[in-house]
Amino acid sequence: MTTTLKQTLAQLEALGDEKVRTQNRRKGAGENQFGVKLGDIRKVAAKIKADQALALALWETGNLDARLLGILLIDPKKLSPDEVDRMVRSVGSANEADWLDSYVVRKHPEKEALRQRWMADDDPWAARAGWSLTSERIGRSPDGLDLPGLLDRIESEMGAAAPEAQWTMNYCLAGIGIHFPKHRKRALAIGETLGIYRDYPVAKGCTSPFAPIWINEMVSRKEGETA
Repeated sequence: MTTTLKQTLAQLEALGDEKVRTQNRRKGAGENQFGVKLGDIRKVAAKIKADQALALALWETGNLDARLLGILLIDPKKLSPDEVDRMVRSVGSANEADWLDSYVVRKHPEKEALRQRWMADDDPWAARAGWSLTSERIGRSPDGLDLPGLLDRIESEMGAAAPEAQWTMNYCLAGIGIHFPKHRKRALAIGETLGIYRDYPVAKGCTSPFAPIWINEMVSRKEGETA
């Protein structure tokens, strides 16, 4: 039985919670949301399963919860690169950006071409996606990447970058320092000089996103595993 957009939105609205809405606002989300717990969104998606038409209709609402659900229902391979590009540029919060990146962008067959396009883009959400894909390559398939060139860009651009892009640029900085001993000293120095996320609040047991702390912690763990 096909689930309609109206039925789906009504279901999401019924699952809304004011505490979740408040948490979302603190993370940069606007008022176009119901405040559904992420676990409940996953449960709704599991019942509906893949539905490309519904997924795209949910995205077009601009509603945070509807968009997160739509992301889980999308088949990335059925999207053209331009459709992915439009979705990335229309993101309204970090939650949307991160889910779109994990479930759609990183699974798209043309993600490398998109990465290269976005790495030269001034749009903050496109730049965030480009640096995120670059971070993935640093950790998994770095062959062909100009790591010194990336460090040059991070050193000169990250301090003035939009917060959206700054977050994933920092992932690249840390990734280079963690995975490449040859470039670790420079990555640590750049992180110290820029000082970005130095005072970022971190929950007990979590690693700080401040690149020097992050790099040293992950390297220490890797060395402990091989000792």
